[in-house]
Amino acid sequence: MISAPASATGAAPLSPRRVVVGVLLAVVGIGSVYWPLSWLAITLAVAAFSLWEFAQLAEKKGAVLEFSVLLVASTLYLGLTYLGRIREFEGTLLSVTVVGALLSATIRGKGKYFARSGYTVLGVMYIGKLLSYWVAIRMMPNGAALVIDAIVIVAMTDIAAMLVGITVGRTPLTPISPKKTVEGALGGLLIATGASIAAGMLPQLGFPWWEGALIGLVTSFAAQCGDLVESALKRDAHVKDAGSLVSGHGGFLDRFDSFIFGGIAFYFALWLVHAVGSH
Repeated sequence: MISAPASATGAAPLSPRRVVVGVLLAVVGIGSVYWPLSWLAITLAVAAFSLWEFAQLAEKKGAVLEFSVLLVASTLYLGLTYLGRIREFEGTLLSVTVVGALLSATIRGKGKYFARSGYTVLGVMYIGKLLSYWVAIRMMPNGAALVIDAIVIVAMTDIAAMLVGITVGRTPLTPISPKKTVEGALGGLLIATGASIAAGMLPQLGFPWWEGALIGLVTSFAAQCGDLVESALKRDAHVKDAGSLVSGHGGFLDRFDSFIFGGIAFYFALWLVHAVGSH
């Protein structure tokens, strides 16, 4: 969540419930990082609940998605990534996903075939495919440290942007989400980049300062874009939150929207600094 000036939010953003739930999510998430299988399980759970909420948003637009296709295809993206076979089978998986979505929409015979099949494929790419990069990062050598680094960057983006926006935010960032501010977005970007530089210098990572800065900038910027994209989806569906499953935070998409884009951006940043395959 990027941020909003205090006068715009109305309610206190750091309610005790929000803080407690946020801390519990962080403990569970970071704790699961140390075992690849538990990290896969956590990522699968986030994907499944996020897919359900995505399907609910699409239904508000009049398209009942093919949820079985959504879930199976996304699970295969994550599972094949965990097994190190996604590059080998991704082309086939994408083709089967498209065919499955079209056939399922046709066989169910409830009309709106374009919307139902198209939104289904979009959901697989948006949530299943993009979340698979978190699994890919974990499966790299030194993957646990890299995942924690990525989590810190995205979390610092959210927290710093919110606090800066509440304190000095005055300039609206975009009509898509009127409460977000330019000051908050820049604050989140700069503070998260600083955190990335500091984390990168730890022995577990060993990034030069400029590599840490590049990784932080790319990941933080993408995380904020992920927040805006999810805001646009909610605005299009005329809802405030994607769901209510995460107490004090809305739904899973509301809580993990920044992470969906942040994972692929972090992976891409590692590739830019030639860290993919070397850490």
